[in-house]
Amino acid sequence: MTMSIQWKTRQLQSKLHEADIVVLGSPKPEEIPLTWIQPGTTVLNCSHDFLSGKVGCGSPRIHFGGLIEEDDVILLAAALRIQNMVSSGRRWLREQQHRRWRLHCLKLQPLSPVPSDIEISRGQTPKAVDVLAKEIGLLADEIEIYGKSKAKVRLSVLERLKDQADGKYVLVAGITPTPLGEGKSTVTIGLVQALTAHLNVNSFACLRQPSQGPTFGVKGGAAGGGYAQVIPMEEFNLHLTGDIHAITAANNLLAAAIDTRILHENTQTDKALYNRLVPLVNGVREFSEIQLARLKKLGINKTDPSTLTEEEVSKFARLDIDPSTITWQRVLDTNDRFLRKITIGQGNTEKGHYRQAQFDIAVASEIMAVLALTDSLADMKARLGRMVVASDKSGQPVTADDLGVTGALTVLMKDAIKPNLMQTLEGTPVFVHAGPFANIAHGNSSVLADKIALKLVGEEGFVVTEAGFGADIGMEKFFNIKCRASGLVPNVVVLVATVRALKMHGGGPSVTAGVPLKKEYTEENIQLVADGCCNLQKQIQITQLFGVPVVVALNVFKTDTRAEIDLVCELAKRAGAFDAVPCYHWSVGGKGSVDLARAVREAASKRSRFQFLYDVQVPIVDKIRTIAQAVYGAKDIELSPEAQAKIDRYTQQGFGNLPICMAKTHLSLSHQPDKKGVPRDFILPISDVRASIGAGFIYPLVGTMSTMPGLPTRPCFYDIDLDTETEQVKGLF
Repeated sequence: MTMSIQWKTRQLQSKLHEADIVVLGSPKPEEIPLTWIQPGTTVLNCSHDFLSGKVGCGSPRIHFGGLIEEDDVILLAAALRIQNMVSSGRRWLREQQHRRWRLHCLKLQPLSPVPSDIEISRGQTPKAVDVLAKEIGLLADEIEIYGKSKAKVRLSVLERLKDQADGKYVLVAGITPTPLGEGKSTVTIGLVQALTAHLNVNSFACLRQPSQGPTFGVKGGAAGGGYAQVIPMEEFNLHLTGDIHAITAANNLLAAAIDTRILHENTQTDKALYNRLVPLVNGVREFSEIQLARLKKLGINKTDPSTLTEEEVSKFARLDIDPSTITWQRVLDTNDRFLRKITIGQGNTEKGHYRQAQFDIAVASEIMAVLALTDSLADMKARLGRMVVASDKSGQPVTADDLGVTGALTVLMKDAIKPNLMQTLEGTPVFVHAGPFANIAHGNSSVLADKIALKLVGEEGFVVTEAGFGADIGMEKFFNIKCRASGLVPNVVVLVATVRALKMHGGGPSVTAGVPLKKEYTEENIQLVADGCCNLQKQIQITQLFGVPVVVALNVFKTDTRAEIDLVCELAKRAGAFDAVPCYHWSVGGKGSVDLARAVREAASKRSRFQFLYDVQVPIVDKIRTIAQAVYGAKDIELSPEAQAKIDRYTQQGFGNLPICMAKTHLSLSHQPDKKGVPRDFILPISDVRASIGAGFIYPLVGTMSTMPGLPTRPCFYDIDLDTETEQVKGLF
C-alpha cells in the first residue's frame, strides 16, 4: 500500500511509525523530529528545492541516525515512478481505443406462430440503459437517463473519441414499396442483431424517430417487427424523450413571431415600434446580442440605440414581410386533413390582419431537417438562424435571425440535439434520433447519431442506418444531401425487397393497408415475381450510380415459396448486386440474418467508389433534371410558372448552389402512385419549389404532394388502449 500525506497531517507520527519506506517529496520541517520515523526505515530523499531548481536526490548524504538513506535506491525509485507513469498512460490509451464490446446479449425464445409485436416486446426484459451504455464504452457523465430503458447521449463523447477510427457505414434502402412497407426497419434491426449477438461484431443501428401521425393513422409504429425490434416498442413509438414535441414548440414559436411582427409593423409608427423593440429598462436602453447582429447585417455600425438616424431606425425596426411569400407553416404531430388549408387572424384583436395558411405534419418542419443534418450545437444555432421564412417587399429573404428568435429556438432544441439510446430485442445498441419523412423531406436519421455510433463501434465495427421509402427517394437524398453535410462515405447499401412488392410491380392487384391481401400475394406466382423484378433491377442500377456495392436483402414472409425466393436472389445477382440473401429475422431474430451479416461484411471489405450524382454548383433546374432522368427514368421535367418564378427568386437570393430534395410520391418511380414497375417516357411535373435554407437544400414539389397526412376510415387508434390496472399499452403494432 502506498499513501501520500502532508507534513501538516495530524496523524503524521503514527503513519510514519507504520512505514517501511518514507519518500521525502519536500524538505522535512525542523519541528518534525526524526524519532517519528522507526529505526531501520529506508528514507528516500526526493525533495525538490523550488527556488534553486535542484532535486534533493543529488545532494550530499544527510545523516538520519539509524535510518538508511540510499542514493542508488533513490534513483531507482525515480526510474520506477517514471516507468509506472508510462505503463499507466499506455493502459489508459488502450482503454480509449477500439475494443470488442463485452456486451451481454439478451436471449430470444422465438415462438411459432409469431405473436404480435407488442407481445414480443413485452416478453423481453431490456437491460438497464446505464448498463448498456457502459458496455459500449460510454462514460457515466456522457449519458442522461430517461426512465429505465432510454438515455440521451451528450455530444462531448465526440470530442473524447475524436482520434478514434470510424467503423463501416451501411445504409439500408429498399425497392418501391407497397402501402404496407417492406420492412427496412426490421431488416436494419435484424442485421445488427446478427452482427453483434451472433457474430460478435460491434454494431449500432441508427433509426429515425417515428411520427405519432402514422402510429395512430394507418401504418402503425416503426420499431421493426416480430423478433427484430427496438424495445420497449411503446416507448419508441410514443413520445420517446420529447424531441418531436420540442420541434413542434420551436416551429410554432417562429410561426407566431412572423404573424405577430406583421401585425405590429402594420399598426405602429417607426418610432413606437423602435421604442418597443429596444425598450428603456432601469434607465438604460441597449440592443440584445441578436439585434446587434441584425444591425451588422444591415451595415449599421452602431451599438448605442440613441445614435441611430430616423432612416436607420426604420430600416432596423421594419422587416416589411410580404404575406404572400410566407413559406413557414405551423405544425402538429397528428394526421389531420382539416388543417391542410385554414384561415388565421380572424379574431377582433388581430384587427383584420387575416390570411390563408396551413398546418404540416411536425416531421415535415425544417427544424426537423436541421436537427437531422447538424453536427454540433453551434452549427444547429447557425442553421436555425439562417432559416428563411418569407421575403420582404423588395424580394430579399427574411430569416429567423431577422425576427430575433434564433436564441429561443436553440434553447427549445438544446436537449433534442442529443441522440436517444435504446436497445434491440437481443440487447444490442440503437440510436433513435430525428425523423424527417422521405417523400416530403430528406428521410434520414441524424448525422450526429451516425457520427457518435461510428466512433463507438471502432474501426472493425458497423453502423447500420436506414433511408426512408425506396432507394430512388431516401437513398438518393442520403447520398446527395446527408453525405454532403456529414462528409461520411458509405461502404455498403442493403436493398430490401419482398416477394409481395415485386408481385405488385409485376402487375398484381392493388394493395391497400387494412385490407386482406388477394390470393396473388399469398400463393406462388413465379411469373408475377419475374415481371416485378424490373423494379428491383432499376433500384440496383440507381445504387450503382453512386459507386457503392449493394447487397439485396429479401425480407421473407411465410407465404413466400422457395422457388420465388431463389428466383429473386438469382435475378438480383444478374442485375449487379454483390450478393442477394433471404432473411428470416422477423420469425427468429438475428439468427435469421446471419447470412446477410456475412454478405455485408464481405461487401464492406471491398473498396467503395462513392460519388455524388451532381455538382451543386450547376443551376437548380439542371440538378432537378439530372435526378428526374438518371434516378426516376423520366424523359424530361416540366416546370409550372410558379416553380420557375421560385427558382429565379432563390437563384437571385444566392441559394442556387444548394442540393435538391425532391418531394415526390414514394409509391412509384414516377409522380403517379398507380404507375408500378419501371415507368418510362414520362414528363415529371414540378408544381412548386421551396427552400429549406437552414437545413441546406431546395425542395421541388412533384405533382400534388400533401405535407399533412389524413386519417383513413378506420385508423389504428380503434385498437389502441390502456389497461388501467397494469398501465400497459395495448394494440400498438
